[in-house]
Amino acid sequence: MSNSAKNNGKRWDDNDIKILQELAAGNTPTRLIALKLGRTPNAIYSEAGEMGISLRPNNQSPYNRQTK
Repeated sequence: MSNSAKNNGKRWDDNDIKILQELAAGNTPTRLIALKLGRTPNAIYSEAGEMGISLRPNNQSPYNRQTK
């Protein structure tokens, strides 16, 4: 089984970037974004970094604090 994605080496178009922004805003895991866009997780990280899109989950406490 090949480890390459169907869009490997293909340029990012406006539609791909729009989908990336929507999925990242919806707190979708990076691996799932990669599957939906047909790209590798590294390609997702790279493009998100270039576009200034945050892939960090926005629903987690930054210090893993627990209440007693």
